[in-house]
Amino acid sequence: MRIGELAERAGMSTRALRYYESLGLLSARRTGNGYRDYGEDDLAQLRQIRTLQEFGFTLEQTRPFVDCLRAGHPEGDSCPASLEVYRSKLAELDEVIDRLREIREQVGAQLARAEVAASAATPAGPPPRCELTAGQPPARERDREEREKRHGRHHRSSTGTDDGDGRDVRAGGVGVRSPRPGRVRC
Repeated sequence: MRIGELAERAGMSTRALRYYESLGLLSARRTGNGYRDYGEDDLAQLRQIRTLQEFGFTLEQTRPFVDCLRAGHPEGDSCPASLEVYRSKLAELDEVIDRLREIREQVGAQLARAEVAASAATPAGPPPRCELTAGQPPARERDREEREKRHGRHHRSSTGTDDGDGRDVRAGGVGVRSPRPGRVRC
């Protein structure tokens, strides 16, 4: 069969077949006019390669299986070299599984910590209510009051912030009594 027919039957592209041939995984016989000619044994090799690749084997790891088929064995995995590749792949998979188990345990532990933290951070009732209180005035206001006690009310009017009647003229030039500042308490 020609390369196009083999590619169709194997479910692969002709480009992939040529690549496999360049790696030595597939060998074509040539017809008198130079065309590649493949047989059923080549199709069996390609199916073996595809199956192994689906299992995660690299192309290089498939080589012993192809060699086993070329040696005349009905199955590519009945030769000692193929069996060794299987053993090696199983060991590799066991390592990956062990690592994934470790990662899963770490992620599970992190999730448990995050859930505890999230439940502790969630308030049981409504959020706290904030209110304005008329407690201790801020430091700036206390300082002003102390100056007034020492120097009298005229100190404010001499600084240009009081109209003389205790009204603050900083609020747009209109004499408005400044409110006593309070605090916000939650």
